[in-house]
Amino acid sequence: MSQAEGYILLMIQEHVRNGILTPFFLLITTLGDAGFIWIVSALISLCFKKTRKTGIAVIIALCLSLLINNLILKNLIVRIRPYEVIEGLQILIPKQSDFSFPSGHTGSSFAAAIVFYRCMGKKYGIAAIILAVLIAFSRLYIGVHYPTDVLAGMITGIAIGYFVSKFYFSFAKCVKV
Repeated sequence: MSQAEGYILLMIQEHVRNGILTPFFLLITTLGDAGFIWIVSALISLCFKKTRKTGIAVIIALCLSLLINNLILKNLIVRIRPYEVIEGLQILIPKQSDFSFPSGHTGSSFAAAIVFYRCMGKKYGIAAIILAVLIAFSRLYIGVHYPTDVLAGMITGIAIGYFVSKFYFSFAKCVKV
């Protein structure tokens, strides 16, 4: 861990956390638990013929993100969570049972958001990307990830979302909503 990453997390804890933002970011991070909000969004998309292909693509992207980020990279890199090594860093949720790098919440959020953006256009896509950014920041705010964990999750998520939307929809055309 670089000292800069620890400094950033402590700065967020000391200067950004407050009684108004904390409940908001606890809710936001919960939406990303197990890809919950993205799974629900994909299931809703599956219910309508016009968005069914997008729902399938989001599910594929989420599965790839789970495989790459949570099952492969976390277990290869084995990075300890920041609250275990940064003196004074207090987490706002229970201790996590897996490793830190990359952020699975961030990876799945960006994978799904990029598929929504590329397949459903700006109206829904920008809202999905904003939610992905909020979920990513929530992981720093609550103290369970380093900034580079979140950055890596963003990079893998964007790559997965782009890959799935490009290759899946070369076979099944997107319908803009």
